Amino acid sequence: MSLKKAIACIRGNNNFLITSHTNLEADALGSELSFYRLLKAIGKQATIVNQDNTPTEYYFLPGINNIEKLNRKFFAEGESAKGAKKNLKDIEFDCFVTLDCSNLGRCGEVSKLNTKDKPILNIDHHISNERFGNINWIEPDSSSCCQMIYKLYKGLGVTLNKDIAMLLYAGILTDTGSFRHSNTSSLTHKIASELLKFNLDVVGVYKNVYENIAFEDMRLLNKIQSTVRRDFNGKVAWFEVKQSLIKNKKISFDLSEYILSFARAIKDVEVAVLFKENLDQKNEVRVNFRSQGKVDVNKIAQFFGGGGHKTASGCTIEGKIDEVRKRVLAKIRESLK
Repeated sequence: MSLKKAIACIRGNNNFLITSHTNLEADALGSELSFYRLLKAIGKQATIVNQDNTPTEYYFLPGINNIEKLNRKFFAEGESAKGAKKNLKDIEFDCFVTLDCSNLGRCGEVSKLNTKDKPILNIDHHISNERFGNINWIEPDSSSCCQMIYKLYKGLGVTLNKDIAMLLYAGILTDTGSFRHSNTSSLTHKIASELLKFNLDVVGVYKNVYENIAFEDMRLLNKIQSTVRRDFNGKVAWFEVKQSLIKNKKISFDLSEYILSFARAIKDVEVAVLFKENLDQKNEVRVNFRSQGKVDVNKIAQFFGGGGHKTASGCTIEGKIDEVRKRVLAKIRESLK
């Protein structure tokens, strides 16, 4: 069983580098921080390093300051990953841990810190996971990576506390869409019930994650929502965000989930799609998919080099946004037949 192998890996190593995917959200952060505390509880050493900044809506998570931010400028052409950051250049670890990453590329350039090819422990719940680790613990039926970390606590006999419960609950809450997505199982509710015994401020968690949008971000959200279009007899709703709309704007909140939830709420919509031009890369478009369940958007995302879940996936495609949209919508049309 992969859980047993993951536990053996943890017991067999002493120093861990922990990372997760770019575009951080609660499941990624909750997994990292709770896994970090787990290691510390059993006498191990650990460092968390992410490529991206932590979104402000997650600053309330306990221990958030334990996360290091990778300075990408040190990965310019011709420079070694050993010069990544003054306090990271000499980092030593026995095991490289990826959480909530379907492929190694999802953790960005943090992977370049593994210059000595240390073993990779890959813990993930995406059906599209490429099993790139030396040890792969993959549970596509799990609601979240945080649900898997909960199992590690039980498997290693480490006692939960209020801070750990908060981290795990936040990840489970968001990845299940507040317990309304199809990945919510009886086990998910059982785990949530145990976590709630620690008297968590569930209202506070919800408000931080979902009701913490800056006024200017809300105005931008309204502009994006006005771009909504429908295709294929109303079965597909899509939005597009061009560089010109968000360039030079300081966005403090990831608006993607709000946009996609809005589209999924439209009557008869089977698939919601968000096309967003990449500010850092010319002619590159990030595409996010959400499905009501009849269409497997993971397969569509995989066709374009991405992946995720059957009802929630994403990919990044080279090309101009108009061209990318045509290609993606054509692929969705095939899936609707």
